[in-house]
Amino acid sequence: MTDLARPAFHGFEQIPLREYAERAYLDYSMYVVLDRALPFLGDGLKPVQRRIIYSMSELGLNASAKPKKSARTVGDVIGKYHPHGDSACYEALVLMAQPFSYRYPLIEGQGNFGSSDDPKSFAAMRYTEARLTPIAEVLLGELGQGTVDWTPNFDGTLQEPSWLPARLPHLLLNGTTGIAVGMATDIPPHNLNEIVSACVRLLDQPDASVRELCEHVRGPDFPTEAEIITPRADLIALYETGNGSVRARATWVREGNNLVVTALPYQVSPSKVLEQIAQQMRAKKLPWLEDLRDESDHANPVRLVLVPRSSRVDYDGLMSHLFATTDLEKSFRVNFNIIGLDGRPQVKNLRDFLREWLQFRSDTVTRRLRHRLEKVERRLHLLEGLLIAFLNLDEVIRIIRSEDEPKPVLMQRFGLSEDQAEYILETKLKQLARLEEMKIRGEQDELSKERDKLIATLDSKAKLKKLIKDELLADAKRFGDPRRSPLVERRAAQALSETELVASEPLTVVLSEKGWVRAAKGHDVDAAALSYREGDRLLHAVRGRTTWQAAFLDSTGRAYSTAAHTLPSARGNGEPLTGRFTPPAGSRFVGAATGENDQRFLLATSYGYGFVTRFENFVGRQKAGKALLNADKDAEVLAPVPVNDPKTDLVVAITSAGHLLAFPIAELPELDKGKGNKLIQIPPAKLKSGEEKVTAVASVREGGELTLYCGQRKLTLSWRDLQAYAGARAQRGHLLPRGFQRVDGVEAG
Repeated sequence: MTDLARPAFHGFEQIPLREYAERAYLDYSMYVVLDRALPFLGDGLKPVQRRIIYSMSELGLNASAKPKKSARTVGDVIGKYHPHGDSACYEALVLMAQPFSYRYPLIEGQGNFGSSDDPKSFAAMRYTEARLTPIAEVLLGELGQGTVDWTPNFDGTLQEPSWLPARLPHLLLNGTTGIAVGMATDIPPHNLNEIVSACVRLLDQPDASVRELCEHVRGPDFPTEAEIITPRADLIALYETGNGSVRARATWVREGNNLVVTALPYQVSPSKVLEQIAQQMRAKKLPWLEDLRDESDHANPVRLVLVPRSSRVDYDGLMSHLFATTDLEKSFRVNFNIIGLDGRPQVKNLRDFLREWLQFRSDTVTRRLRHRLEKVERRLHLLEGLLIAFLNLDEVIRIIRSEDEPKPVLMQRFGLSEDQAEYILETKLKQLARLEEMKIRGEQDELSKERDKLIATLDSKAKLKKLIKDELLADAKRFGDPRRSPLVERRAAQALSETELVASEPLTVVLSEKGWVRAAKGHDVDAAALSYREGDRLLHAVRGRTTWQAAFLDSTGRAYSTAAHTLPSARGNGEPLTGRFTPPAGSRFVGAATGENDQRFLLATSYGYGFVTRFENFVGRQKAGKALLNADKDAEVLAPVPVNDPKTDLVVAITSAGHLLAFPIAELPELDKGKGNKLIQIPPAKLKSGEEKVTAVASVREGGELTLYCGQRKLTLSWRDLQAYAGARAQRGHLLPRGFQRVDGVEAG
């Protein structure tokens, strides 16, 4: 390309859009990771937190000072060090002042700083006041002792610390959470005494394993008194890998017949828990509970009272269900992803974390000692010159009075350095006159001893290690407290099944001819006397319990089931079964059944075939039902008949021609599904023409009786009477007496 063809440069760089986007996104990502979301291992703070703590110290808001408006602090922070939104900055300040959010709060707030029920309900910053807590001194105490690097603020007019010289591993004490680009951090809070104990163990035994350190750090220690139920093996694995989860569970006690929740997991809102429980009660999924209320106050920060319906309730089972279905039990993700001393984010295990922090502490203490050594040596140097001036006071005064430039003359006359001569000249004559040689020499002796001690400590790794250990133990003695979150290994909570949650009460399932269903409480129900929709009437009624399933059989032999307690009340007309199930087009429901899984039922068709089956074969979750009874073409499916005893009952089959046959039920097969065997003999020609068919079947218990309904008349046959109609299965049977050969219905008693 010639010079003429080359594009002119106009003060900007031309690069491909792909390269620009990649570079810009990478720059943004690194900013989010390093300067906003992830904490620094040394002081455990994000930049905004560090700037808030430092600004408050600059404002003189230590633990013994009078608090100032939070707006003053926020203004200083965003005006001098953190040019971002005031609301985000204030929220970070509030978080460090909430005792339910921070295990060891760094800020003491006055005013409304939110509540555990709603952490973001804090008042505006113009209303609240704040100052530092005593433990904040652990972060700030060594700040002016040459322990940190200083960097210009955003506009270059001020200096701010790159980190704070923490005397304790603050990141583990209060924990933190953060979401960066492509990575996140979730570090739970821990107990100060346990962390210091682990640090001391690692100082004494640098090769200690994570498992050995876990003898001291038993697990996280949240600000609440909820139990940590994670097994110890899982906690050790968490600290070995730096990843895992911790499960916390609310604590509760029994007071009389009531259940009282006394502590909730970390960051769980009491009102949210109450709403979750109330929602289950409204959905009739907690029939064991009658009422719940919040009695929390200043004396009892968490007191949720659950009132059971009776004292016979299984309290442990109920609480286990609530643990599994509400925030009374909560899992917390743990991810030790932090910015290390090398300035790079990395997931660290407990041993690596503590070793690196102890290296940070060792470097900090070394810098502090060297800074102090420099000050001591400078002071000794100045005292040496001052002593010379005191011993030659008259000569010094003469030189100062007579010489235009006394400093070089003093340096030459007494062999002083420039600093010594400057210090002598800056010393007031009045102060110099009062000085005594013994005081100067006494201060020299004290500083000489301190210098020797500092040099000895700096030259000895053992002494440096002992100093770090002593300071750790001193801070633990001053700020340490007992563990709040007890460690209790418990089995995982199990939600109760739907039937377990329902109180076992008697009910009657009522099915109408048009397929409308409802459930009436109790067994003393006259189903025929209930009100029905116009043109509709009773088809079938069965007695059961609220904890059972209710099943329905259609004219194609398919079975459908649903929980009995979910059926609508008998106070209304009920609901159509076609709203719950999708039976084949043109089919209709012929009967209902309910019982426990082992309950036997007799199934039959109008062609005289049938079998015995267990109730569990009726039950299925498909809305389209399940095939149960195979009926011949043109055969009608009869309503299911409950069996009292599958060994001794009599099967009674009655035809439209008035033939009745009774035979032992044991002669019938027990099937999961199918057509079954022949019950009673009907001439094939009469079956084909529809002249005769089976109209009713029954199962009569031993010693029981059978009532036949024939129009307005009825006939009761005792167990002995039925013997006259006894025979083998598939026989023709005997004719009923004249006037009772047209049977409309039967009832076994």
